[in-house]
Amino acid sequence: MAVTVHPSAVVDPAAKLADGVVIGPFCLVGPQVELAEGVHLISHVVVEGRTRIGPRTRIFPFASIGHQPQDLKFKGEPSELIIGADNTIREHVTMNPGTEGGGMVTRVGDHCLFMAGSHVGHDCIVGSRVILANHATLGGHVTVGDFAIIGGLSAVQQFVRIGEHVMIGGMTGVEKDVIPYGFVVGERGHLAGLNLIGLKRRGFGRDDVNALRGAFRKLFLEEGELAARVEAMAREEIKSPLVQHLLDFLRADSDRKILQPKHADGT
Repeated sequence: MAVTVHPSAVVDPAAKLADGVVIGPFCLVGPQVELAEGVHLISHVVVEGRTRIGPRTRIFPFASIGHQPQDLKFKGEPSELIIGADNTIREHVTMNPGTEGGGMVTRVGDHCLFMAGSHVGHDCIVGSRVILANHATLGGHVTVGDFAIIGGLSAVQQFVRIGEHVMIGGMTGVEKDVIPYGFVVGERGHLAGLNLIGLKRRGFGRDDVNALRGAFRKLFLEEGELAARVEAMAREEIKSPLVQHLLDFLRADSDRKILQPKHADGT
């Protein structure tokens, strides 16, 4: 399939365009950009920097992809933005490349949806089938697991880890790591339980869900320090792979503490 470029678009001759790429009106594509087969820039899209976009990804008007990060420490280092296949990037989305302080790459998986106005900061690692609703924002160095959903107008602070299958409600500020399968709500987000609806929609069976519910009760609803409860569970025989994954997440090194449920006094 031939490459199609609208006469009003500005595409640097050095840009690499695969078969079937469509570049619509008033787009701008920089010299170090690579667009894989079937990428469609609908109109008024800017793609700059060392940016690679995977097959069949569609980008809607006024998105800014690959411009330098919003980090005062950035000094023009040759960092990258790598976006996977079959993503949908809607109007006014911004995505920034990495920095020297964060591994030099921002990476997005496959089959994600970034709704209007959402932002992926420098050095973020975003999994596959992730959804950022309208104006959801990821600060720098955030990690987001597969199938996570981040509600509209929510903000995730720098260096936070968001586990797989997490649901974050709208207008929520997230300042701490969110366990896999967790459900987060609140102006200053707190862990409100497990994402049971999401788990059901993803086809997890009753045994898996019950195992997670039991682990959640032991880890977050019993007396004592979370670290002690985690280590106590680690000494048990864990039969559920989901529970083991949850435990591994809790025991991993992190720059942030773990988000927990509210206490009875509301704190």
